[in-house]
Amino acid sequence: MLGSRSEAEDAVQETWLRYATALGDPAARAEVRHLGGWLTTTCARICLDVLRSARVRRETYPGQWLPEPLVTPLRPAAGAEGFAPDPAEHAVRRDQLGTALLVVLERLTPEQRVAFVLHDVFAVPFAGIAEALGTSPEAARQLASRARRAVHAPDAPRHTADLAEQQRVVDAFVAATESGDLDALLRVLAPDVLLIGDSGGHFPSARRPVTGADNVGRFVLGLFGRAGRYGQRMQGGPVLVDGSLGLQLETVHTDGRLLRLVAAYAVHEGRITGVFFQLNPDKLRHLPATPADGVWPPRR
Repeated sequence: MLGSRSEAEDAVQETWLRYATALGDPAARAEVRHLGGWLTTTCARICLDVLRSARVRRETYPGQWLPEPLVTPLRPAAGAEGFAPDPAEHAVRRDQLGTALLVVLERLTPEQRVAFVLHDVFAVPFAGIAEALGTSPEAARQLASRARRAVHAPDAPRHTADLAEQQRVVDAFVAATESGDLDALLRVLAPDVLLIGDSGGHFPSARRPVTGADNVGRFVLGLFGRAGRYGQRMQGGPVLVDGSLGLQLETVHTDGRLLRLVAAYAVHEGRITGVFFQLNPDKLRHLPATPADGVWPPRR
């Protein structure tokens, strides 16, 4: 809903504080007829207030904005996929939104976002969504419908690949970047690929989204080519980013500061449709330890 771990934790805490207050007030407690519905409505209203204020804050945000990544490690295992998640982990990843969708949700109004997430992700009936938004069920339905059209717009990055396909495509991306082969990189990038980098003003990054395979390819090769010219290599490796295959890396910036990077990808029909580089240290405070079993680009 919010794209921010800290804001999500605050919203949950505020929801429970309001519930605890309601328990101590007989009149307020009587209004809690269905606990699940009450908690959903209360939390949704809190999120709506946060989203409305966030739109104002992001107007002054330095550069491009990306959500905080939820990064979890991969467990190496033998086999073609290179990893073997257990069924429970697979189910959790299948239900996660993913970075590409979280980015697209930023196009929506706060009301559209709440209606879409509650209905399309959590299957909340429109009557319950209407109560959370303070509107009618028909209006809630229209909000979700408009949001759905925006989410599936032609210029929105598509992400439909399973983990095995993601690994094949990301491996090709890494190999082309390591070798500096622009033609190979173009073969793995969709013609309308989108690249967004969020440094929060802490490190140099593109001020606007980079679009198109040729522009994105040259930008990526230039970015990592500069690191190579300064003798820098990135420690790290593959991880799950918002449930999909990505990279967690770290290196030393030219000014001596530690630079941590989480790269997420959207993959559709064998090509990358979205590249998302999160460099803002304020959004990377909850990262697990950087994978220590390799460097990136990998030495061959």
